[in-house]
Amino acid sequence: MSSKIDFDKLCFSITPGDTMFISKCKADGVWDKGACLPYGDIPISPAAGVLNYGQGLFEGLKAMRTKTGKVVLFRPSENGKRMTEGAHRVCMPPFPVDRFVEVICEIVRRNVAFVPPYGKGSLYIRPCLWGTGPVLGVSPAPEFTFMVYVSPVGQYFKTGVKPIKLEITRDFHRAAPKGTGGVKSIGNYAGAMLPAKITKAKGFNECIYLDAHEDKYIEEVGAANFFCVKDHTLLTPKLGSILPGITRKSVMQIAQDVMGLQVIEKSLSVEEAFSADEAFCSGTAAVISPIGSITCEDQVKIYQDFEVGPVTQSLYDHLTRIQLCEEEDRFGWVVEVM
Repeated sequence: MSSKIDFDKLCFSITPGDTMFISKCKADGVWDKGACLPYGDIPISPAAGVLNYGQGLFEGLKAMRTKTGKVVLFRPSENGKRMTEGAHRVCMPPFPVDRFVEVICEIVRRNVAFVPPYGKGSLYIRPCLWGTGPVLGVSPAPEFTFMVYVSPVGQYFKTGVKPIKLEITRDFHRAAPKGTGGVKSIGNYAGAMLPAKITKAKGFNECIYLDAHEDKYIEEVGAANFFCVKDHTLLTPKLGSILPGITRKSVMQIAQDVMGLQVIEKSLSVEEAFSADEAFCSGTAAVISPIGSITCEDQVKIYQDFEVGPVTQSLYDHLTRIQLCEEEDRFGWVVEVM
């Protein structure tokens, strides 16, 4: 099938690879060896915990081809660690991190023909952990499934990195304090579809969520982490009810150790964000998305006259060059698959 893919026309949608991986585990927490199978539908009980009570997690990472033809991953062990934390929160046995990385590498090798050429996208990798055993009460499932499937996706920015327009929503919250906002639970995402639909209908790219306790501090941009720059300082919302993004963590380390910026995690008010010089959001798909404007009711903040700010551009350049082995990987983040 890979020979039929037009890599120039890829977008961020599903084009399944040839092979996926499945492993199962009973409530005793011992995972079987698992197996690579042809991509396809799977049988599942109508009473599965994941279907009835949302007992599930997912991750997202990318395999990319370098200029020299190598296929590499970016910090896959961090995805495994984050899935482990999430598994504890939603009462599922964690899939071992070392084995997680082994499986990711193996599934990429088996689908290597689906990795786009350099500069034309990446192979998106979706690990899932689900409660698949049947259960009729709100309790952990008796059996669990770990699965990995892949899809080639195009470059997130077809026309280069351009600033986006965001709106702060006052009508919805993404997560509550002490809830599951800090893990990649599947239940966190369905509730974000309506707010995104409403804000996009107004001409914005995405909405910004505020905290559910005081409704004054910025939390996340859709499913991305928020940053702003003020006086040579990088500011970002502190962890708690927001997702500990792997790109977020990488951006902070580059800002501090490579660029010499001060990095502060804090409760970040709308007023502070509006007084900043630059703003951007980060995530696996887009890496870094510069923010051109934020609208909050009748107030509009425009950053850098809708141009990409110098700090934002530098962070994007450093991070993408490290990911593609075009800059020294002083942190040991890149894993070569083949």
